[in-house]
Amino acid sequence: MIRPKHKKRIKLVLFFGTILILGIGLLLQALKENTQFFYNPSDITKINFEPKSETFRLGGIVKNGSIVREKGIITKFNIEDFEKEMTDEVLVIYKGVLPDLFREGQGVIISGFMNGKTTFYASEVLAKHDENYKPDISYQN
Repeated sequence: MIRPKHKKRIKLVLFFGTILILGIGLLLQALKENTQFFYNPSDITKINFEPKSETFRLGGIVKNGSIVREKGIITKFNIEDFEKEMTDEVLVIYKGVLPDLFREGQGVIISGFMNGKTTFYASEVLAKHDENYKPDISYQN
C-alpha cells in the first residue's frame, strides 16, 4: 500500500514531468519552424519550383551593374548563383536600408517571397563578407 505522503510526491513528479515534456516539445517545434536554409537562383528558376513555405531565403551574388535605386529606399538588383558557370538570375526588390557590406559582386542572403517566376520581394537583406581577413593598414600610430 502506498502512503499518502508518497502519493503526493508521485503526483508532483508526474505533474512537473508532464510540464517539462510539453515545454521541450514546444521548444523543438519552434526551433524546427525557425530553421531556414536558402535556395540558389538556379533552384528558383526551375520549372516546378515549390518552396516549403510562403516566405523563404534566397542566396547568391549581386550581379555587377544591376543595382538600381528608386525613391531613396527602394532598391532593385539581380542576384546570380555562387557558381560562375550558372547563368540563372532573380530580380530582387527591397524597400529599406541596405547593410554596409552590400555591393556588387558580394554574396547576399535574402528573406522574402516570390511574385511571379523570377521576381523576389525581400523583407530582409543580409550581406556576406569575404572569408579573407585584410587588416586596414591606413590606420597606423
